[in-house]
Amino acid sequence: MYQLRNIAIIAHVDHGKTTLVDEMLKQSGVYRENQEIVERVMDSNDLERERGITIMAKNTAVRYGDAKINIVDTPGHADFGGEVERILKMVNGVILLVDAAEGPMPQTRFVLSKALELGHRVIVCLNKVDRPDQRVHEVVDEILELLMDLDATDEQLDSPMLFCSGRNGTASYSPEVPGTDLKPLFETILEYIPAPEGDETAPFQMLVSSIDYNEFVGRIAIGRIERGTINQNQEIAVCNYHDPDAPAKRAKAVSLYQFEGLGRVPVTSATAGNIIAMSGIGDVTIGDTICAPNAVEPIEFVKISAPTLEMTFSVNDSPFAGREGKYVTSRQLRDRLFRETLKDVSLKVEDMEGSTDSFNVAGRGEMSLSILIETMRREGYEFQVSPPRVLYKTIDGKKCEPIERVVVDVPQDYMGAVMEKLGARKGEFQSMTPLGSRMKLEYLVPSRGLFGYRNEFLTDTKGEGIMASVFDSYAPFKGELSRRATGSLVAFETGEAVAYGLFNAQERGQLFIGAGTPVYGGMVVGVSPKNEDISVNVCKRKQLTNMRAAGSDEALRLVPPRQMSLEQCLEFLADDELLEVTPENLRLRKSILDHSRRMKAIHGGNA
Repeated sequence: MYQLRNIAIIAHVDHGKTTLVDEMLKQSGVYRENQEIVERVMDSNDLERERGITIMAKNTAVRYGDAKINIVDTPGHADFGGEVERILKMVNGVILLVDAAEGPMPQTRFVLSKALELGHRVIVCLNKVDRPDQRVHEVVDEILELLMDLDATDEQLDSPMLFCSGRNGTASYSPEVPGTDLKPLFETILEYIPAPEGDETAPFQMLVSSIDYNEFVGRIAIGRIERGTINQNQEIAVCNYHDPDAPAKRAKAVSLYQFEGLGRVPVTSATAGNIIAMSGIGDVTIGDTICAPNAVEPIEFVKISAPTLEMTFSVNDSPFAGREGKYVTSRQLRDRLFRETLKDVSLKVEDMEGSTDSFNVAGRGEMSLSILIETMRREGYEFQVSPPRVLYKTIDGKKCEPIERVVVDVPQDYMGAVMEKLGARKGEFQSMTPLGSRMKLEYLVPSRGLFGYRNEFLTDTKGEGIMASVFDSYAPFKGELSRRATGSLVAFETGEAVAYGLFNAQERGQLFIGAGTPVYGGMVVGVSPKNEDISVNVCKRKQLTNMRAAGSDEALRLVPPRQMSLEQCLEFLADDELLEVTPENLRLRKSILDHSRRMKAIHGGNA
């Protein structure tokens, strides 16, 4: 019988988790000698590969000698923190990966605190020790301070430390001695992380920690078997700790899989300690306990944190509706959004009151919602979304709002600008740490204060600043905040933008569109530096008389339009604007397109 180890790799975003797993797979012989190897193989969907981030937790397993090591690669992004909390229930230890130059970041703190609460053993890996700006010795001290801050036990404070380069596939026991391969890491896992415990003869019990979805078999439950043995086609019961009065649902374990390398291997039975995937239970969800019908005992489970932010998704009703998308009806949009909740448990979708074609979608952050929008437009959906809104809570009779812990790492020259902007956004200063010629600042900022700030932050720090945030808590409402100091340039009529019209419009502000772009009345075509909207006629052509030649138009100099990404569009939206999303285009627009009706609404609102 082989030895078994279950570990999770936890770290802040971009500290090298997925790259390290790549190397572990290569060095454990998962690939055949002639097999083509894909970089960051664990990031399987296109969006993950393009953005270089992990969105969904992934399972894999490597063989080392006579041991099988189940590895779970977790997301580092705060918006996917719900994923991390559940994954840690499946493992017996964690590899904490810290960038040797950046040191511990907010997400490092968040995931490490969850692991320590569960009493997991920790192997600390300083990654990227080959970086020219590495500060290994200072980072080691910072990690120890963090462990002490989080009330680690004496044993956790004595955690083994390794010095790795994920990119080169090396690990060593000392920063002075460069490694040659990942052998020290494999050896440390086997020596230090305990094997999973569980009585194989007891009645079967397993907590569902993750869900996969497949068009053919529906939901697939993934989790670690706490005790007992499961056989294919065995009768099972499903219950939930947070719903003790509901009767247990009966089902059948239609097919079982274990993880081997990059794939899933069908098995006929599995025993305690193994991480498995099981299909056959229709509406299984994360947090359910699957157990033997004669011993229905739910396992306690941390409820998934509630969403802090919501947006309204609605059917596209612009003059260009239905031209580019494959799925445009409210039924198709509704089905797709509810299907997403099968996979993403921290997402909530509700039908909007009084409307048949609008839906409120609540999630853990701007990032997770923008990824849903991008995924849907790639699938051929056409819809429109409102600006993000935070979800308030009433605690002890007071209106409370979500607060984020923000850590910024900036060159000292730009520190003043950043502190001024965060202060204006109701940010509360917490601490300041010098890091060479840079400064690390920590703030508590209302979530709504961060809307639209990332762009400004990159401009203020000339692209050199690093900003990371994680949900901290709910706190009493901090008062009104101005969302945006600029207005919009709004197209006055429907048609095609021409050089003459654009040339006149660009004097009023910066444009988002170029010549030849189809526009409609009420569409936002640029940003005005004043704090008010300005109507512009970008379709206006030059009046031709017998005195003028049409060719003189060519002398007009147009400033190149500003290209906006999806996140930038969402950050830009004012409260009375919507973003039209189609597979081909992103168009900003006013929610009331007609100019006179819009003016009435504004002045009627002020009266």
